[in-house]
Amino acid sequence: MTRTWLVTGSSRGFGRALSEAILESGDNLVATARDPGTLMRLGESQEGHLLTASLDVTDEDQARAAVAAAIRQFGSLDVLVNNAGYGDIGSVEDTSLAAFRRQIETNLFGTIIMTKAVLPHMRERRSGHIIQFSSVGGRLGAPGRAAYSAAKWGVEGFSEALAKEMALIGVRVTIIEPGGFRTDFAGASTTIEEGHSDYDAVVGAAARMQRTYDGRQPGDPQKGAAAILKIARMDEPPLRLPLGSDAVAAIERVDRDRLNELARWRQLSESTDFSEN
Repeated sequence: MTRTWLVTGSSRGFGRALSEAILESGDNLVATARDPGTLMRLGESQEGHLLTASLDVTDEDQARAAVAAAIRQFGSLDVLVNNAGYGDIGSVEDTSLAAFRRQIETNLFGTIIMTKAVLPHMRERRSGHIIQFSSVGGRLGAPGRAAYSAAKWGVEGFSEALAKEMALIGVRVTIIEPGGFRTDFAGASTTIEEGHSDYDAVVGAAARMQRTYDGRQPGDPQKGAAAILKIARMDEPPLRLPLGSDAVAAIERVDRDRLNELARWRQLSESTDFSEN
């Protein structure tokens, strides 16, 4: 059965790789970007399966319009992929409140806005799949990426709560947690500031690593896209799917550390309950 997807941030990086894979599979795609001119040459051999749309994910009217266009063009919308986002590098002290707000608006509120735009349609049809791009940074706090981590941790909590509600109406939710992939996320998409020397051991180190990381990440975007297409075909997809061996290793390590810390402080934690005697 041919499905219809809407992918935010389709012009480059993971969004571009996924958009190409969707079209190659024979499914329909609504590819979106702030500047739809960047979507030229996408799907040249899949005429009739592609609709492009201008979309700023922080604009509620544009979000509703993109969903309406998908339904009007293809009759339904089966899969929403909230991929659009970015993450700058800088210390908390050196990152302006305006920069915090911009990253949280795009990465978190953009995801919420797009999700809410599609929910009435999916609820009415009692089917659909919402795929949320988080990050390994949504499972651990990365020095130099406080704004990005704050937004992606928000995506994780929002999506976990959403999944419990959607289970009542037949809509699936999956959180994607990529590690490092060879996209331009670590290149042109990122503003990198080493910041104050007092934070050099972690923030400066992260900035220097990022500059040398671009093009050397372990993740292959085409293989990542294939994994997402695979889970979109499942009747019972995972709630969370880390992508990349680096993501799996980092999440394993931080989860183990959290369990150890929980055990270490259990007695103090539990000492705050009311006494029954």
